[in-house]
Amino acid sequence: MTARAPDMPDLPEARIAPPQHKAVRGDPFEDLFMTEYGRVVAIANRVLADRDEAEDVAQEVFVDFHRRHRPDAGFAGAWLHQAAVHTSLNRLRSRRRREQRELAQVLAERPASPDDPARLAEIAEERRTVRIALQRLRPKAAAVLVLRYSGLSYAEVGAALKVGTGQVGTLLRRAEQALKKELEVGTSL
Repeated sequence: MTARAPDMPDLPEARIAPPQHKAVRGDPFEDLFMTEYGRVVAIANRVLADRDEAEDVAQEVFVDFHRRHRPDAGFAGAWLHQAAVHTSLNRLRSRRRREQRELAQVLAERPASPDDPARLAEIAEERRTVRIALQRLRPKAAAVLVLRYSGLSYAEVGAALKVGTGQVGTLLRRAEQALKKELEVGTSL
């Protein structure tokens, strides 16, 4: 087949052949992207069942690969596929945890029915117990709990406490354990 000039009639033999999937474009990363993008999106979409989010995962995976490795590495395809699976699963876990937190928060903030004074008294007592336990914690531990459970992200909590984002999870876990101990001590008195 030959390429047709713009002023030539559209004859079947004059059509331009579509570009080949693995055509060399000169940039190794672009070649890798063109070769693997569809497969990475398909893998992520299989896990997430959301095409838009799968495309976000693919973008994240390619950016991460680009930062860490050379585009002509022999393991590139396998790395991208595995990263797509892991990143997608992490998003599912994150989504599930967020939904659980949001549901718990909605349930906790939902006012008890006005005709149930016993439940209102129980909620007030639980909150008072938690506040007393928070007062007995170290200030940083109490702060990380209050900030995180107020809806701030790890990055926002880290910025507020002037610690790295990576430290927030450890601080939060330790603070939760300390609060649990304080609550156990408070209920045993």
